[in-house]
Amino acid sequence: MYAVIFSRKRAGAERRPRDERPEAQDAHEATNSVTPAPGPYDVSEAPAGVQRLDLGSLQIPAVGGVEVRVQADPQGAVQQVVLVHGQNALQLGVFAAPRSSGIWDEVREEIHQSLSNDGATTEEVAGTYGIELRAQVPTQDGRTDLRFVGIDGPRWMVRAVYQGTAATEPDAAGPLTVCLEGLVVDRGQEARPVREPLPLRLPREAAEQAAAEQAAAGGSAAEPKPAPQA
Repeated sequence: MYAVIFSRKRAGAERRPRDERPEAQDAHEATNSVTPAPGPYDVSEAPAGVQRLDLGSLQIPAVGGVEVRVQADPQGAVQQVVLVHGQNALQLGVFAAPRSSGIWDEVREEIHQSLSNDGATTEEVAGTYGIELRAQVPTQDGRTDLRFVGIDGPRWMVRAVYQGTAATEPDAAGPLTVCLEGLVVDRGQEARPVREPLPLRLPREAAEQAAAEQAAAGGSAAEPKPAPQA
C-alpha cells in the first residue's frame, strides 16, 4: 500500500450551506473566491486552480488531514484507492457507463443481493446524491458498517464506500465528503464495456518511489484488507 498525505487549507466544494460547514466556510474566506458547485466533476467541467493527486481516471483534491492510500502493482497500475481521516475511510472506484443512462440503480441492487447472500443486513436511504445503500457486513472481527454511494456522470459512475462512523452518520464524514465533492473523473474517449473499471495509475514519481521501496524491502509487505463489497 502506497500512501500520500495531503496538507491544504482550502477544503474544496461543499453541498450544504457554508454556515453549516465551518471547514468549508474557512476555506472560502481564505481564498476570497466563489465556491464552485459540488462534484464529482467530469474533467471537462472541473474547477481550475485546485491541487489534486492525478491517478489517471480519478483526480483527488488535496484536503488537509486526509491520507490517500493506493494499492498498486509493480507496473504502477492502481487497484485500490482508500482515503482515510481519523477513524473513517472512503474507498473509491470509477467505472464506465453508457452515454444514455446511469447505472447506479442497477449496481446498487446487485450489491444488495450480493451482500444479503453473504449474511449482511442492508437498508436503502435517501442521501445527498440520491439513494444510498447502508449495510452491516459480517467479518472476522464482528459486523462492520458500510455506506455505499453511487454518482452517475457522463459515461462514468463513481462508487464510494464509507467505513467507520461515517457509514452510519454522514455528518461525521467531514473532509472525506469534501474529497468526494471535489473529485474529478477523466474517462477518456475510448470505447469501454459498461461497468469496466476505468484505469488508474500512480503518478510517475510515486510509482518510482514505490518500486524502489519494494525493491529495498525485498518484496511487498502485507496489505490491509479492503472494504467488503460486491
